[in-house]
Amino acid sequence: MSEPHITLDPAGLNPVEEKLRGPLEDQLTSALQAAADRVRNTYGGEPVETVCQRLLDETRAGLHPDIAAGFDPNMDEFCRVAVAIVRGKVG
Repeated sequence: MSEPHITLDPAGLNPVEEKLRGPLEDQLTSALQAAADRVRNTYGGEPVETVCQRLLDETRAGLHPDIAAGFDPNMDEFCRVAVAIVRGKVG
């Protein structure tokens, strides 16, 4: 699996958010990739559900509090990254 990446759905964005879409996607992706690295490096055999929650928590921790509060990712996609971590295919 390649490095995880976050893409925002443009249909759900207001005009101001649309202007900031690129930098916001970059920030979210950076936080997710750093979280994936931390979770992968400390993975100790936990189930996928636990890894998925850790991934979400770590990603939110890497964001500005205002952005983290509004961050509502597609959990199916987050869990795919978690499965890749469990299987040793991320990084």
